[in-house]
Amino acid sequence: MDNVFPYSLKGKTAIVTGGTGILGRRFCHALAEFGANVTVVDLDAGSAEALALELAQVHGVGAIGAQCNVASADDVSRMVRTVVERFGDIHILHNNAASKSDDLGAFFAPFEEYSLSEWRKVMGVNLDGMFLVAQAVGRQMVRQGKGGSIIQTASIYGVVAPDQRIYRGSHYLGREINTPAVYAASKAAVIGLTRYLATYWADKGIRVNTLTPGGVESGQNEIFQKNYAARVPMARMAKGDEMAGTLVYLASDASAYMTGQNIVVDGGLSVW
Repeated sequence: MDNVFPYSLKGKTAIVTGGTGILGRRFCHALAEFGANVTVVDLDAGSAEALALELAQVHGVGAIGAQCNVASADDVSRMVRTVVERFGDIHILHNNAASKSDDLGAFFAPFEEYSLSEWRKVMGVNLDGMFLVAQAVGRQMVRQGKGGSIIQTASIYGVVAPDQRIYRGSHYLGREINTPAVYAASKAAVIGLTRYLATYWADKGIRVNTLTPGGVESGQNEIFQKNYAARVPMARMAKGDEMAGTLVYLASDASAYMTGQNIVVDGGLSVW
C-alpha cells in the first residue's frame, strides 16, 4: 500500500449526523483523533456546538456544530452549504442519525396497536433522513469529482430479528422496552440503500458501506444486559468505543477497495 498511514484522515472533512448521541459523540471523537475536520450535525444546536468546541480543543482539528433536522430537505441543503463554505470539499459522511421518537409509549407500543403516524414519524428520520443526507452530500461529492466515503449506521435488528425473550423484565431509562418493527424495518432499509448507492456511485469513486452495531451498553437495566449477553458468543454487550475503530477503517483509505458492504460489529450475535 502506497500510503504509509492508510488510517490517517488528516486534511479530510467529515460530517456526522446524530453527532451528539450515545455513539455519535464517540464517532466524532474518533474521526477527529485521526485528523479529520468534523461537522457535528444534530437537532440540538447547543449540544452540537459544544461538542465541536471540545473536538477542536482536544484534537486540534477544525470543527463546527450544525443544527439540522435530517428529515427536512431544506435543513439538509442548508447544512451542506454551511460545511462547504467552512471547509470546502466534503470527503466523509457518517449518515448516523436515527430516532426513537419523543413519545416512548407510542414507540414501544405492541405491533398490533402500532399507529401509522408513529411509524411514519420514525421512518421520516431513520430512512427519509438517510436518503436526504446521502443525496445532498453525494451530489456535492460528485460535483467535487474526487470520490469520497459514505458510512451509514444500521442496527443488528436490520439483519436479524430480535429475540423477544430478552425483553422479559427488561427496562431502559425506567420503562419496559422492546424493539419495534418500525425500527427493524427502517434499519434493514438502510442496508438496502447502501447497496444501491454503492453501485450507483462506484464509477465516481464514492464508496458506500454500512456499519451495523450490536447492542451497546447505554443505560439498560441489569436484567436486560444479562439476557442480551446470554445471546452473544462474546457474552456481553458492546462498549461504545468498540464501534469507532470500524468507522475509522471505513472512512479511511485502509478500506479503499471496499464498497457496498455491511460490517457487523455484534460480538458474534448474528452468527448463532
